[in-house]
Amino acid sequence: MRNWLPASVKSGPYLGRAMKAFRAHGSYRAGKRDQPFSVDLVATDEDDAMERVLSTFGSRHRVKRRFILVDGIAEIDPASSSAPTVQAHFGVSGKQPSAPKTEEE
Repeated sequence: MRNWLPASVKSGPYLGRAMKAFRAHGSYRAGKRDQPFSVDLVATDEDDAMERVLSTFGSRHRVKRRFILVDGIAEIDPASSSAPTVQAHFGVSGKQPSAPKTEEE
């Protein structure tokens, strides 16, 4: 018979915090040009949103943090976002509900 311990519950830094939807816009250096961007993301506050923007662009585009210029970060309504991560987190769909069809004769 094996002796085993029950699995422990993992807790993280974001466990139990209220998350919000944010939209960040700015530009980053891509070669010799500046590439503008606008990205929707889920974060706890503006500082966390800034960290996630810098982390994401550094990871996906291999841009150093000093070459990422964020012009602004604003909290948005999750229903106004078309980003899949925002829609999945808040449980909103990108499609507007349609009116019920009536049968006309």
